[in-house]
Amino acid sequence: MLSRIRSHSGFTLIELIIIIVVLGILAAVAIPKYQDVTNEAKTAACKGALGNMRSGVSIYYANQIVKTGTPTWPPIDSLRNVGTVIIQSLPANPYQLPGSAPDSIVTGVTKGTIVGTRGGWAYNATTGEIWANTSGSSENSW
Repeated sequence: MLSRIRSHSGFTLIELIIIIVVLGILAAVAIPKYQDVTNEAKTAACKGALGNMRSGVSIYYANQIVKTGTPTWPPIDSLRNVGTVIIQSLPANPYQLPGSAPDSIVTGVTKGTIVGTRGGWAYNATTGEIWANTSGSSENSW
């Protein structure tokens, strides 16, 4: 009589546990890296938006000197109006909480100080300073 040879295929319990442990280690390394990339992207977007707005404010200031001879920072309403200081609408603040007004601008007094809870951007029309009106990652001090 011929004996039948049974072939068992599959993983043992030990092999499965080792695979789960290796995947857990990979996840523990990958997730913090992903969070750093997300924060770096928000930082770059915020700095880019601030650079755009600050450039527009400086150009307005320089144009006022040439046109009128009097250096004047733009009033806050000029920042809100598309095409007056900034060609496009105000960019959204990437650190803004959902449900707030990320592209709003409020009157600020001291750079880096958060004004109210509306979010968006803060602007001091007497000095021309503009900053993020949120407190996510020290972005309001740039």
